[in-house]
Amino acid sequence: MRVVVLGAGISGLFTALLLRERGDDVVVVSADATEATTSHLAAAIWFPTSAGPADKVAAWGSTTYDVLADEAARGVPGVVMRESLVVYRDEPGPQPWADAVGEVRSARPDELPAGYSHGLRFAVPLVEMPTYLPRLRQRYLDTGGHHLVRRVAALTDLLDLSPDVIVNCAGLAAGQLVGDSTTYPIRGQIVRVRNPGLTLSVRDEHHPAGRAYIHPRTDDCILGGTLDQGSWDTTVDDATTASIVARCTDLVPALADAEVIEALVGLRPGRPEVRLERDEQLVDGVPVVHNYGHGGSGITLGWGCAQDVLTLV
Repeated sequence: MRVVVLGAGISGLFTALLLRERGDDVVVVSADATEATTSHLAAAIWFPTSAGPADKVAAWGSTTYDVLADEAARGVPGVVMRESLVVYRDEPGPQPWADAVGEVRSARPDELPAGYSHGLRFAVPLVEMPTYLPRLRQRYLDTGGHHLVRRVAALTDLLDLSPDVIVNCAGLAAGQLVGDSTTYPIRGQIVRVRNPGLTLSVRDEHHPAGRAYIHPRTDDCILGGTLDQGSWDTTVDDATTASIVARCTDLVPALADAEVIEALVGLRPGRPEVRLERDEQLVDGVPVVHNYGHGGSGITLGWGCAQDVLTLV
């Protein structure tokens, strides 16, 4: 079939690649180049954030974990398995993501930052998006896929491409295009600093000053971050930058003298639940498969969701 995939972020490219590998004739259409998408800014470590429903997130996340872990084992550029530590001030209960990641153990006291009594240790895939995302797009193009950069105001604008099916992976714009009022932006501000030699990812989802996470990459560390639901503001806030650096340094004192490279803001595609379903009524004569609303979990759910899209297509 001829499939038009709207969106060139991580969800759109995962979906388009699997469709091409299956043999479909695929055209990706996006308002911007891949490097200008929110996906390109993402810290992109496997960890479910701001996405539902819980049962499907668990299944999609498990599938994606396995694919990314296999890519890391094969040495795919930009994908590594990152040792991780989540810290808690009180004993944590069962974690819904734990079944997907293999071995999870309690952190030893000497592995915990000051002020924390509990922690969990495990390994998850981390994806360096500036390396991985352009290669993913090229991998898709090398299969014979096409990519058009053009802005659309409605899904009917895609009918000139003669699609048999349209797949809506347009991220934050996806809901606006189809009149879905349940979608909303989740503003995320992060800070890039020079990596002072860190190899352990550390996070505290309940730090008193706000969420705190440190994700080491090859040459830098991503420090975060915010989850500001409903905010469209893409301006970097200097006070938030300072707060992010301070609370991350609480967790990892080695960051105290790390050079700040830049602060960035992106808008994650929020929705109460991921929308992954077929819509026969939206465009006359052309089914639409929706795949959007992943919140902060695009890299965590992407491969699993893309496989479900294949079934619907």
